[in-house]
Amino acid sequence: MKPAPFDYVAPASVEEACRVLDEAGGGATVIAGGQTLMPLLNLRMSQPFILVDINRIPELSGIARVDGGIRVGPATKQREGLESALLASELPVMVEALRHVGHHQTRNRGTIGGSVALGEPAAEMPATAVALGATIEIASVRGTRSVPAREFYLGPYMTVLEPDELVTGIVYPTWPADHVTLFREVAQRPGDFALTGMVGALAVENGKVARAGLAWFGMGPTPIAAQAAEAALLDQSLDAIDPRAVAQAALSDTAPFDDHHASAEYRRLVGGRIFESTLRDALNLREAA
Repeated sequence: MKPAPFDYVAPASVEEACRVLDEAGGGATVIAGGQTLMPLLNLRMSQPFILVDINRIPELSGIARVDGGIRVGPATKQREGLESALLASELPVMVEALRHVGHHQTRNRGTIGGSVALGEPAAEMPATAVALGATIEIASVRGTRSVPAREFYLGPYMTVLEPDELVTGIVYPTWPADHVTLFREVAQRPGDFALTGMVGALAVENGKVARAGLAWFGMGPTPIAAQAAEAALLDQSLDAIDPRAVAQAALSDTAPFDDHHASAEYRRLVGGRIFESTLRDALNLREAA
């Protein structure tokens, strides 16, 4: 099929892009990588009358250190994230998660910001932003605002982003150099959306968990912060942690569902097991006899 007719605009600045979005009155759609949007256009499941291409706006691409963390431009290609020495050094779990996003071909065009802004509940990038405590930078003709990733997602493909707003950056806070990373997903085939998955980071100081950031994907209508598990881990000595109990706490925050790929029961059972085993392996904990 062919998409419905639309006008195409490639603004050269954030201000120009915001002006186009404002004047469109909700009829414009932003395109960066287009790996999700183009099939939707061709199937006429999305029919904007203006397509706003943000790839020519320099400040919307790139990965850079900023005060308190690392800023990723929304138009930054997923491949660039995989190749970033800065991410590999500072946020290795993000690089690990990126390896599971789509396929080699789609990562050449797909963008980190596009995935974060779309909010696919079973995708790796939104959950990673939630787990690591990222902040979403947003602009419009009305001004700018920053929204914590944990407050950004409202439902399946629903976010706090207004039709006239543009994501201009994702800022991931600094984690200690020796922090522990956790990532695991179960999918039917490599590149498929996860049936269940978890991602996160732990900072350990003097044998205790000093900071925890954990999230689920594929376990509810949005990426889900595993807040009960985080609370159960904080200030705990490593030798006092019960990974099975923490996994059960993590499951209490989820809302798994039935679909034609897997049942809610499957997601809950397998999700709990991968959470437990990943936590155990990450902290080098022995399984209780």
